[in-house]
Amino acid sequence: MPNDLFRVAVIGAGETGTPLLRTLLDAPFVELLGVADLDAEAPGARLARERGVATTTDFMELARLGDRLDILIDVTGVPAVREALRREMLESGNHHTLIVHEMVVQLMLSLLSGKLVRLKHGAQDY
Repeated sequence: MPNDLFRVAVIGAGETGTPLLRTLLDAPFVELLGVADLDAEAPGARLARERGVATTTDFMELARLGDRLDILIDVTGVPAVREALRREMLESGNHHTLIVHEMVVQLMLSLLSGKLVRLKHGAQDY
């Protein structure tokens, strides 16, 4: 059954997450449920707050949204974050939320721009 509204959250609101967040915020068929970044003042976190979206410095808060969340996008590039998300979905029995890896984001942004987009990642540890 096709979705009329995608309920999405994003982990990572820096150089990689911010352009993605702008696109998601402008899409009428996306409800952005939250944005997480260790830096509460990251550009994407500020943008999200300006647009009335909840932000957090604890990415697991987003993972715990459960079935209310359709897609959880992780653009941190940090393997430990990915593993923690998978573990939470397994332990909570959440078979609904799809975790989207930064490689899928890179593909989507590249397709949208018509050329390969390189994602930027700092040396941030989670």
